[in-house]
Amino acid sequence: MNCRNAILLRTIWLSLLLIACTTQAQPAYKGEPAPKAAAQATWIWYPGDFEIWLANKMQNRRTERGSFFPPFWKLDGHYVLMDFHKDVVLTEPEQIDVFVEGNYILKLDGKGYEGTPQQVTIPAGKHRINVKVFSTGNVPSIYIKGKTIATDSSWLVTFEDKEWIDETGKTSDISATTWLNAGSWNFNEPAQRPSQFKLAVKPQSPVASTKGNGSLLVDFGKETFGYIRLHGLQGNGKVSLYYGESKEEALATGTCETLDRVVVNLSGKKDSVMELTKAFRFVNIQTEGGVSIDSVSMLYEYLPLANRGSFRCSDTGLNKIWDVAAYTMQLSTREFFIDGIKRDRWIWSGDAYQSYLMNYYLYFDVPSVSRTLMALRGKDPVTSHINTIMDYTFYWFLGIYDLYQYTGDKTFITQFYPRMQSLMDYCLGRRNKDGLLQGLAGDWIFIDWAEGLSKKGEVSFEQLLFCRSLETMALCANMVNDNKNAEMYKQLAADMKAKLFSIYWNDEKHALVHSRVDGKQTDNVTRYSNMFAIFFNYFNNEQKQAVKQHVLLNDKIQKITTPYMRFYELEALCAMGEQKYVLNEMKNYWGGMLQAGATSFWEEYNPSKKGAEHYAMYGRPFGKSLCHAWGASPIYLLGKYYLGVQPTAPGYTSWVAEPVLGGLQWMQGKVPTPHGDIDMYCSTTQIKIKSGEGTGTLKFKSQSKPSVKNGAVVSKGNNSYELTVEAGKEYEVKYKSL
Repeated sequence: MNCRNAILLRTIWLSLLLIACTTQAQPAYKGEPAPKAAAQATWIWYPGDFEIWLANKMQNRRTERGSFFPPFWKLDGHYVLMDFHKDVVLTEPEQIDVFVEGNYILKLDGKGYEGTPQQVTIPAGKHRINVKVFSTGNVPSIYIKGKTIATDSSWLVTFEDKEWIDETGKTSDISATTWLNAGSWNFNEPAQRPSQFKLAVKPQSPVASTKGNGSLLVDFGKETFGYIRLHGLQGNGKVSLYYGESKEEALATGTCETLDRVVVNLSGKKDSVMELTKAFRFVNIQTEGGVSIDSVSMLYEYLPLANRGSFRCSDTGLNKIWDVAAYTMQLSTREFFIDGIKRDRWIWSGDAYQSYLMNYYLYFDVPSVSRTLMALRGKDPVTSHINTIMDYTFYWFLGIYDLYQYTGDKTFITQFYPRMQSLMDYCLGRRNKDGLLQGLAGDWIFIDWAEGLSKKGEVSFEQLLFCRSLETMALCANMVNDNKNAEMYKQLAADMKAKLFSIYWNDEKHALVHSRVDGKQTDNVTRYSNMFAIFFNYFNNEQKQAVKQHVLLNDKIQKITTPYMRFYELEALCAMGEQKYVLNEMKNYWGGMLQAGATSFWEEYNPSKKGAEHYAMYGRPFGKSLCHAWGASPIYLLGKYYLGVQPTAPGYTSWVAEPVLGGLQWMQGKVPTPHGDIDMYCSTTQIKIKSGEGTGTLKFKSQSKPSVKNGAVVSKGNNSYELTVEAGKEYEVKYKSL
């Protein structure tokens, strides 16, 4: 890596560490002089355009056996012509530096400067600065910095439709005084051009190498991701690299999923780095024609985020599960939250939704959530469901709901409410005569990878997700003062919820049935809609208990074999107080993967399979992803339902901590929040808690009256107690757990 790239990567690293707190958008010109203070400038663009452009670059890097393998859904592009403007009032002349990605013209008060000036002086007084930019290959972006003038989210931006998106999510005339938002991330220096963004890399060496006749098998010790580097390459001939998440895959030169081939014509030794990143643990390197290689290493590629969340307990096996889950998240958190690092390396909305939740208990990196949501949504007009999957469209709405609950940040909602509306309009337009959704031409009803799972008719799971999405729209409409539609969405959600129970609830089965076909309930009961309805709090207490016994704890109901849906199954059980049961399930299921040799968690795990059978999927011997984001769910479960921390008001302005040991002797950890961490220690006799965020409530049960240092415990009856936790104070409770 040259010095310039090293400086750039270090700058990006430092910026990413600071980005968890988003800066509030500032109002445009209101007639007051700009403050005489050093301004923080950043590169700006049309909201969502950089994210769409970057997603297109990332998702089209996938290869299978050397062949280009693009996504199979519509990809949108960025707008190629952009107009940025800002009104300023200066008490004295001010020099500004101008940096632009694309061809541009700079205007002051409607009059253009000659050429493409990189530095101009703005006279004292009231002025309007305009920069019009054209770029097809990169996103039109600008960076302007003066003493008080700086590009930031307060700048107006339009793609020449003459509609300026304001902070309420509405459109307004260009002359109106409103809060307006350009898009930005953390490119806060002129040299940090958005088009040059790359993830960080660092060198790593294999833990073992085995030489053969014209071959070298290298083992990096665990699942990893990056660029293979061949050291001391020389000769005339060819090198073939066969990658494997398992040893068996790397050795299977005819069926491994990914490979590289290099033609060599070198008289002297030279290092060579592969052009594209790959996922692997093992690499089988075959040489032909007298080619020789001294050694092999790699450049590990990663998004530099720090683990703010943590978890440790009395069970060493559970500690290992948390560590591997965190590593799985690190590998699959890249430019965006992706599904798997070998396959598919795409942004799937269902996978991403789980990553958002795990992120809130590990990184609390809001920009990664926002980038992924923007990339998934794309542009109008809407012509299909997100990723072509109906349930994945609804997960997109749910991601916005949780984004607001965990962060309290309205920025995404105010910028993208119009795109939320148009996507919901698409869904509403596809209802049948009974107001229900079922698969139409072009729709994929996914739900889960499960044998024999029917997708026919009107599936209850889709109606349930649709109901929650309508609730999300009502919430967001209120935020942007769209009162008329807020009431409409609220009523639609209430109607859909009523239909869930009138159409799908079966008293004899004590559950929601899976589907309705030709106007009649089917006999099939599955776990999906029932477990979601528990943590959505759609059931009353009697229904919850019935579902727990007759569905979730009933072995006759088809079992779930993917970490994807085990995530929600175990969440529902935790929400019902079954932490002890869930602890054993985590140890058996995720622990089973570890016993089978996993170093990151898999796309699917069936304990009945043996050896290399575990690697097969989709009719291919190594089709399964051995590092899949949805496998990292213990991070979320342990943070939310064992440490017991979650917001009770948006952005943790109030929160609850309700620790449940679930059979553990002790546990401790941190849960990140927008402006601090919540530290928790809990044993069978002691609880310690400290918070840097909001006002919280510690809830716990004790066989005897507890004592507390620095606070007062309030009895709630039935051995239940509460303690108010103020930010910055540390509390220690002596109690006796039930």
